[in-house]
Amino acid sequence: MLKSIAESGYNVGFGAKKHFATYDIVDKTPGFIGFISTTFGIYALIYEQLSTKFLSASLVVLGFIGIYISLYDSNKGDYDKAGVALTQLFNQLRNLYRNTQSADDSMLPQIEQELRSIEDQYYENSKSKQILFSDWYAHYKFFWQHQIDWVDEQKQFKLFRDKIPLTLSITVLFIFAVIVCWRLNFLNIICINTPDKI
Repeated sequence: MLKSIAESGYNVGFGAKKHFATYDIVDKTPGFIGFISTTFGIYALIYEQLSTKFLSASLVVLGFIGIYISLYDSNKGDYDKAGVALTQLFNQLRNLYRNTQSADDSMLPQIEQELRSIEDQYYENSKSKQILFSDWYAHYKFFWQHQIDWVDEQKQFKLFRDKIPLTLSITVLFIFAVIVCWRLNFLNIICINTPDKI
């Protein structure tokens, strides 16, 4: 029963953080994009080096990212409310977990019923559509900002298995491999064009 409560606690707690992550991204990123774009625009008037095609294209991409994020803007309050509701359920699960540790066998049916009720509320309050990269941000918010010691008692989270998203690890390895390949190719071009001194 303790393990079941902890597993539900993980699902509910991570779900709450994922809703808050979507809310944070939708609420804060457009302002950040606007600040960066305006800053580069002003400095491009002064320094001609900033008026390159690459930087201009990058600013256009940032604009498209802003448009993508704005699709969630009308519902961002719903994500905040869902995050609050799920956090309250997470706290209820924590209390249920502590009560179960000192409960006797006769209380198990009542505990199981309460667990099922909390899980039902979790499904009612959750939103399936989340913004891109909210999963990565939710990992940070859940594992590094949230008090999850009672969940960890049963789940025993590992750093690379649980606390760092698999897709983030794969992305970092891919970027590293691309950089290494690019650098090796760059070095090969230099070696081919360097005259033999022997």
